[in-house]
Amino acid sequence: MGASFYETVGGRPTFEKLVHVFYEGVADDPVLRPMYPEEDLGPAEERLLLFLEQYWGGPGTYSEQRGHPRLRMRHAGFKVNPDARDRWLAHMRTAVDALDLPPLAEETLWDYLQRAAFAMVNTFEE
Repeated sequence: MGASFYETVGGRPTFEKLVHVFYEGVADDPVLRPMYPEEDLGPAEERLLLFLEQYWGGPGTYSEQRGHPRLRMRHAGFKVNPDARDRWLAHMRTAVDALDLPPLAEETLWDYLQRAAFAMVNTFEE
């Protein structure tokens, strides 16, 4: 049995960097920042880290702490329109680029992130 994607790309340090760089962008984004009611983005950063780790074959801590991911349900209370999706993807693109992954790993990760972002759109209202 081969290594998981999580292990292949460097495990927790890689995903910590991805999520940290992503939230650096979110912190100053006038559309996305209001979607995080907490003053400190640290708890959101931790939740995304745990989710991505679990998704890619790392520890199952996310489900242990929060249950099934239910991504659409968890985001239903927020207006996720194409503008929000594109902003999310722009910040995530910066974060993925910061990882300097091998091309196949980068493409695999980016493909998932794009599909996830498009799936979260729940309105076309501005």
